Order: sequence, then C-alpha cells, then structure tokens
Amino acid sequence: MTDERQLPERSRIVQQHLIDAGIDARVRELPSSTRTAAEAAEALGCEVGAIASSLLFLADGEPVLVMTSGRHRVDTDILAEQLGAQAVVMAPAKRVREVTGQAIGGVAPVGHPAPVRTVVDEALADYETLWAAAGTPHTVVPLTFAQLTALTAGPTVRVAAD
Repeated sequence: MTDERQLPERSRIVQQHLIDAGIDARVRELPSSTRTAAEAAEALGCEVGAIASSLLFLADGEPVLVMTSGRHRVDTDILAEQLGAQAVVMAPAKRVREVTGQAIGGVAPVGHPAPVRTVVDEALADYETLWAAAGTPHTVVPLTFAQLTALTAGPTVRVAAD
C-alpha cells in the first residue's frame, strides 16, 4: 500500500475527499500507466468493465463528468436523452484540465477545483469492485458501486445500448 504522504498532490486531494466522505478506500499508485481502461484492467488483473472511466462531456455546453464502464463507449445520443440535453460532445483536453484540475487518463470522480455535475453508468453496478482513476494516470482507487454513487452524488444513467 502506498504511503499517503508519497502520493502525487492530486491523488492526496482525492484521498482527502474519500476520507471526508467516510469512505474507507485507499488510493494506490501503480508502476505502469492506467491511462486507458484496457491498460488499467491489465495492471489490476480485472475485467475491463470494472474500470470506472471518468469522461468529461459538454451537455449543451455545460460540463458533465460521466463515470462509465470500460466495457463500452458512451453513446452521446443516449446520454443526451438521459440528461435532457439537446447536444452532448466530448470535452477537449484543455477543458478537461480546466474543469477537473486533472489530466485525461487520471481524472478521478472527485478532487476537482469545484463540484462537477456527475452521472454514473448503470453498467458499473455489475461489478463488485470498481477501479477509478485517482488524480493521475498512475493512481487508482477501488470502490463499490454504492461508494461511487455516494461519493459523486451522481444519478445512475444508461450511457450505451449494450
């Protein structure tokens, strides 16, 4: 287990959010990148669907963080319908950094400069343990579906046709 004092600053912020929320989960630093769901699943020895990928979209221009299962791609038409939005597009990398304070591949469900509207993919409920990025492409945190939804206060939505 990684000593919290040795974690990168962004991951220490995520860990503090977990502590403040009363969630007993520890950020772990991995030796290899977990920038993609496939890389994370390989490094952790889990199914790719158990990776809770954090993707930032713009729904009618407003940021929405989508915690989605690594087993599929977000269908923006389905997501728009779920959000009641006219248009949903993937946020560019610069906007991801502005909104979350974290780089693509390391965006955590929490630890952002300001709260971000968040929704959680219903497919993540299929897994006992989920793995979410924890502020950098080399850090992750194990969570249950209940912990993820409580932590983000995000409603459960359908984001793909699978």
